Amino acid sequence: MAQPKYVSIPGSERTAVRGARIVGPAPADERIELTVQIRRRAPLLAAALDGSRPPGGRSYLTHEQLEANHGATKADIGKVEKFARDHGIVVIESNAARRRVLLSGNVASCSKAFQVSLNRWEHPNGTYRGRTGPVKIPANLDGIVTGVFGLDNRTFAKPHFNALRRSAADSAPAFKGYTSPQVAQFYNFPTGVDGTGQVIGIIELGGGFRPADLQAYATQIGVPVLSVTAVAVDNGKNAPTNPNSADGEVMLDIEVAASIAPGAKVVVYFAAGASDKDFLDAITQAVHDTANNPGVLSISWGGPEVEAAVSFQTEFDQALQSATALGITVTVASGDNGAADEGPKEWDNLPHADFPASSPYALACGATNIQVANGAITAETVWNQNEADTQSDSFGSSGGGISEFFPVPSYQAKANLPNNVSTGKPGRGVPDVSGDGDPASGYMVRVDGQEFPVGGTSAVAPLWAALITLVNQKLNRRSGFINPLLYANPSALRGIVQGSNQVGAAKVGYLAGPGWNACSGLGSPKGQNVLTVLGSSPAPSSDRPSNKKPHLAPPRPRPAVKRRKR
Repeated sequence: MAQPKYVSIPGSERTAVRGARIVGPAPADERIELTVQIRRRAPLLAAALDGSRPPGGRSYLTHEQLEANHGATKADIGKVEKFARDHGIVVIESNAARRRVLLSGNVASCSKAFQVSLNRWEHPNGTYRGRTGPVKIPANLDGIVTGVFGLDNRTFAKPHFNALRRSAADSAPAFKGYTSPQVAQFYNFPTGVDGTGQVIGIIELGGGFRPADLQAYATQIGVPVLSVTAVAVDNGKNAPTNPNSADGEVMLDIEVAASIAPGAKVVVYFAAGASDKDFLDAITQAVHDTANNPGVLSISWGGPEVEAAVSFQTEFDQALQSATALGITVTVASGDNGAADEGPKEWDNLPHADFPASSPYALACGATNIQVANGAITAETVWNQNEADTQSDSFGSSGGGISEFFPVPSYQAKANLPNNVSTGKPGRGVPDVSGDGDPASGYMVRVDGQEFPVGGTSAVAPLWAALITLVNQKLNRRSGFINPLLYANPSALRGIVQGSNQVGAAKVGYLAGPGWNACSGLGSPKGQNVLTVLGSSPAPSSDRPSNKKPHLAPPRPRPAVKRRKR
């Protein structure tokens, strides 16, 4: 009997992690779970993704409409299920809305089914089960299956939070951190609302929270008891351990968002890990959660675009497009390693944008340092902590740059973005907005019984999520995709003109300055102005392109470093 013809899934190619070596084949009987993504029944219409109109003039899809018109068809799901069973792979779940078929099989059967070789890899920062090259499928599934995730379980996303570290020689009084409601007041968030009737979703790829900590935190800062629910994504769970773990990320996200909007219900989606499969499963579950139905999602995890497979970025972006069609605003941290978007040990001396912040359907959030006197911000600059010392434990800076994957979205067409330094080509600019995120002017957070100041762009995503939640309550409707409105109305933001996200001895990165910049985007929120813009947005005052110069760092000789493949 003739063997079926196999074809490669576009964008599924992977290369080894830098410095990794094979230490042996993955055990043939090792059990793994796979997410198979399937094409839409029909593409989303441009009208469903248009964020240029005021939210009051929009008509969002319901979950039922999205599934019926743009989910996976029964026929396509059936073909994938049959293929799996023919190869001895168990179908755990099929979901037309999420366009997903969840499978379980051993390494031997999955490797044969998808024509890959799975090995155990070891590199300086850990180990993983991985593959190189593309994933293949039978020709009769070509165009039906758009991605297969879980064969390779390398970690992709990292949390974007930084705790304040003090030198032993620092004799100044210890900074204890601002409470989140204080920061909301600094930025003039809408008053008279507390998020009642709203739902904030938070994506977490590790860590956990302790209800007793949340109760103690709320009591200490004088807000009502916080309503927080944990939702398991596949095998994920709320699993708190210690203050030095991802618990810091989880508690920062919850405490910032929930204390600013204490009347809102906060739903935390816990994935089982930080691989591309885990991340994708978390976002699709949150977006298509008809039980909790969040109106805002906050994401404080991500990684360099160049470390993500094309098919993963495409499918995640599709999930964010679904969120847009449903009227869900998605706020995403832009990264904590400046223009490098990688730690000092991993950096290849080239700038990178962080994903999923680089998706055009994310509100990408950078970080600033604020100086406060008499309850008001007196100065605000780009967060860049110890920018010259790339070996410091406190290395950190607002992530930002130009995407290598996503083209310039229409709402950034007049923002005068520079080209990508690595490719010389134009691309989506990151971030869109910013807010207080320097640990030195950061947030008082309680984690596993301990209290300390925390910052990072991770603080800014839930800050903006809380702001939009208050706006939604005030307007009694969802704001949805707000990027085009903010770019058309930059007066809703406080432009950040001082600082940079340059890193390393060569100071690779970008400078702040008037207008949009790749450190802080359009700037930090003027809360009441954001409310006004989203309540009744005027058209842009001029169609003329900006004559401002892009805020690039002065040209410097670039190190003779060959761009690595991932």
